[in-house]
Formats: sequence, structure tokens, C-alpha cells
Amino acid sequence: MTSKHVVIVSQDMTSFVGSGGCDRRHLPSDALLLGFGGVQEPVVSTLGLAELDAVADDHLLIFAVSRAACRRLFGDLPDPAARWYLPSDLRGLGQSIVAPDSDPRAADTLRLARSLELLCQFFAALAAGRMVPVDGQPSLCESDIARIAAARRIVDERWHEKLTIDDIAKSCGLNRDKLTRGFRELYRCTVAEALSERRLRQARQMLAASDLPVASIGYRCGYLNNASFTRAFSRRFGMAPTAMRRIGVAA
Repeated sequence: MTSKHVVIVSQDMTSFVGSGGCDRRHLPSDALLLGFGGVQEPVVSTLGLAELDAVADDHLLIFAVSRAACRRLFGDLPDPAARWYLPSDLRGLGQSIVAPDSDPRAADTLRLARSLELLCQFFAALAAGRMVPVDGQPSLCESDIARIAAARRIVDERWHEKLTIDDIAKSCGLNRDKLTRGFRELYRCTVAEALSERRLRQARQMLAASDLPVASIGYRCGYLNNASFTRAFSRRFGMAPTAMRRIGVAA
């Protein structure tokens, strides 16, 4: 059996990349195993050591991390044998580890840095409640989860466009009702709420990083007039865009 490519991140962490099995000689002691399901699939799983040989080839990326290091750095461990939908930003990091866009001589250096970043982002997302469990979702099959994940990517990446639920449903191969139900089940919000959240977070970043007029920022973030932008922003962040900009400048 072929073995995955080994990247020694530190004495507490090893990344196993590509197809094949994991060389157990490179496992940290008391290892927590996180398997990224092909990275193309929207699932990350905690794996058991006993099942590692049987399931390793199903994952193009596996992290083996010392449990003691995880407790020290992140305060806790994920639930054993749990599975979560992998948000698009974390999936992008995983893809960049499996297939780094760099000079081959620098590939492992890039993999090392991005492995650390992905591990930290995973635990941060877990603590923030962004990691939605896949198990216990009986109304959604794996293909539905993948399509709903694609819908979330559309929201995350095309937020500045004039998107409708019908447009998103058509783009990801679901009917409107299944998208609406599935999105709420996975993300605990509606498609419209996720789109609004994405636009308002972008608006907040633009307020802090640019000198554009508030009305222009609102328009660029999908709001047709300044009044609707100000109302939505104030509900979300507890203050008007102009007030937040003043606070940012003062800080």
C-alpha cells in the first residue's frame, strides 16, 4: 500500500497528504486524528486510531496532533467520532495543502504553515459554533449536504451580486424548498440571513479600511439606498455605520 506524503509540522503535529495510508512511525504520542474527506467533500471527521488504516485512503489530508498540545493551545478536544460540515474558507485552506500553488521546492514549507493555520482556524470555528455536525441530520443525505455547502459558497463568494434564492438553488442543483430547509438545518439561519450577514461584515471591513462614503459602501454591499443600509447595519452591530467609522478612526 502506498503511503501519504509526510509533513512534520512540529514534534506535536504531522500532516499526511495525498492518497494512501499513514506511516504510523510519524504519529505524535496520544494523537488526535482529523481527517478531511477528500477536501473536495464538505466534511471533516475525528478518526479513531484503530480504524486509521481502513479509512486513511478516504481522506486526502489527515492531521495527527498531540492531544496534550490541543488542550494546551485550544483548551479542549473535539467530540470523538464526530463529523462536521467544513466551511468554504477552511476547505480552501485544505485544498492549498493538498495541492499548493507554489514552487515544488517550497511546497512543504507552505504545507507546514497552512497546516498550522487550518488547525487553528478549525478550533476557532468549533469554539464559535461555526462547525455544524453532519451526524444527527437525518433529513439530509451526503449529496444534499454537498449541494447546500455549494450554496453557502455562493453566498460567501458572490455576496456582491443580486442573488435570489431561486438563482442560488438553480446554481447548486436543488429546488427552492430543499435549499431553504437544508440551509436552515445546516446553518441555523435562512439564506437571506446568511447573505445579509456576509454583506454587513464586508461593509464593516470597508468602513475600517477605506475612505469611501458610507452610502457608496452600502451600495457596493448590495443595499439600494443609504437608509436601508443604515437600518440593517445598526440592527446587526448596535450602531450606525457613521458612528462605527468614527470609533474606528479614534481607535
